[in-house]
Amino acid sequence: MEENNNVSYRSLEAIQARKQYLLKDIKKDDEKIRNLWGNLFHKPEMLVSSSTPSKRINSLMTTGAGVFDGIILAWKLYRKFFSKNKKKRK
Repeated sequence: MEENNNVSYRSLEAIQARKQYLLKDIKKDDEKIRNLWGNLFHKPEMLVSSSTPSKRINSLMTTGAGVFDGIILAWKLYRKFFSKNKKKRK
């Protein structure tokens, strides 16, 4: 990107032309950022009916492992914070 801090404009048309150029450049950068942001945080949509059986099984196993891991974590936190058999510190 060019930075022209010491540019002197001689007419209103020159200022408007520069403004339009900068506005177009900003919109182009904004669209690029939106596309990159969308690609970064959104999973590509996969159709379940078109995927192979091995991909569906893999997806189910991954989801099941995540759920199981969450249940184990919740149980450990429950035991740590809400256990009735806590040892009292002296």
